[in-house]
Amino acid sequence: MYRKEEQPLPPPEKFELPFEGKLSPNNRWVIMAELIPWDDFEEEYAKLFSAEKGAPAKLFRMALGTLIIKEKLGISDRETIEQIRENPYLQYFIGLNCYQQEPPLESSMLVHFRKRIDGELINKINKKIVKREIEKSDKEVKKKDCLQEKGEKIKNKGKLILDATCAPADIKYPTDLGILNQARIETERIIDNLYKPLRVKLRKKPRTSRKIARKEYLKVAKKRKVSYQERRKAIGKQLKYLKKNSGNIEDLIQAGASLENLSKRQKNCLETIKKVYEQQQSMWENKTQSVPQRIVSLTQRHIRPIVRGKAGKPIEFGAKLSVSCVDNYVFLEKISWENFNESCHLKEQVEKYKETFGYYPESVHVDKIYRTRENRNWCKERGIRISGPKLGRPPKNVSEEEKKQAHSDECFRNAIEGKFGQAKRRFSLNLVMTKLPETSITSIAITFLVVNLSKLLRQFLSLFLSLFTNNRTGELIKPPFINFDYTLNNFYVLKLIDLSENSWSKVA
Repeated sequence: MYRKEEQPLPPPEKFELPFEGKLSPNNRWVIMAELIPWDDFEEEYAKLFSAEKGAPAKLFRMALGTLIIKEKLGISDRETIEQIRENPYLQYFIGLNCYQQEPPLESSMLVHFRKRIDGELINKINKKIVKREIEKSDKEVKKKDCLQEKGEKIKNKGKLILDATCAPADIKYPTDLGILNQARIETERIIDNLYKPLRVKLRKKPRTSRKIARKEYLKVAKKRKVSYQERRKAIGKQLKYLKKNSGNIEDLIQAGASLENLSKRQKNCLETIKKVYEQQQSMWENKTQSVPQRIVSLTQRHIRPIVRGKAGKPIEFGAKLSVSCVDNYVFLEKISWENFNESCHLKEQVEKYKETFGYYPESVHVDKIYRTRENRNWCKERGIRISGPKLGRPPKNVSEEEKKQAHSDECFRNAIEGKFGQAKRRFSLNLVMTKLPETSITSIAITFLVVNLSKLLRQFLSLFLSLFTNNRTGELIKPPFINFDYTLNNFYVLKLIDLSENSWSKVA
């Protein structure tokens, strides 16, 4: 059951504290809370719950705010709850009316939040925040509205950057021998659990040869350099042990054992082991190193090897992402656990740009894989310039303007690489710790949302710092003073806040 909060959230200066203090409106969490449209998506979140049955669920602001805090601080689920319990600003950010010493929720609730708030909803929130800020800072919004009323065609505006990357998952580096050894160990545990209720009926437990199989595995795994023949021989032996254990499991089931004695994890693992055995047996017989939809982890069977061709990391294991960048804001356009050709989604991403902002971009900045003949012709029909040289044999003589334009396009396209570096170095895109596919997608989408919020926060704080600087360079020798008129004009142009409602007007 979802129960909407009837009382409106008080402003930060009226947030009740036990030591009779007040929250500062200049704090980053207070500013960030004003940037997120909590109420616009609360109804969509409430549809996930029954109107009458069940205990009251946590509010949407608490759910999304907790996930943002975890990603922003780069901490674990348990540490996130401890930080919220200790920090009144974090409690205000998730929607509490007053400070409380007890934690507002358990750390296990973050898993449910990731399941309920899917990646599609987070992308909607991300686009709405950025669209609102871009429209506020756009000086020609009124002119655009006039053109729409007259029915005239809107010119292309803005620049769009497209690129793809991979978000590695938290798994051990997969090898054929290692996966087979793990599968053998899991089947031995399953045999032990299935045999327990049949001890009276079956006097002897099925033989598994686990000690011999482990010695055979360690004999090869401990070597620094292993030849192809040694590795192939070891894989063949593990396949035989795994086949023998699978036969023992079937015999126990026919003898009266039930799969209900197994846990949910073991049931899922048993299905994965059958698929792994089929794939490894096929590769061993055909002497190949690849197979369609290859499983590289028993616990996360949805993860696939993604061939990237990068220096040092030719293959990554995780989700492949297709990302767009507009005015240094990033959007997650497509995510898949299977490898895909990102050039096939250029048209779809450009159409989403038009759907969001109401017009096509002036130019699309992409790397070589996007510059197909089909994509070039499609962009040319819509008046969109695509970066990079033309297809075919390069011309002998290239003008200085073309060289300058090509260099400018490449420099501009590097902005998305910087966003990838920020998401992977500063936030958790470089190692996704969640295990389920739906929770991993939510975690990845939250990362890009926090990247955009961090940019908006830096932009807001930079304007705040201008309160203590002088805009006239000719008076650098004089002592600095607060220039309110200049700062208020900057706030009014960018419209990061509404001076009629926000407490910043009182400060000025």
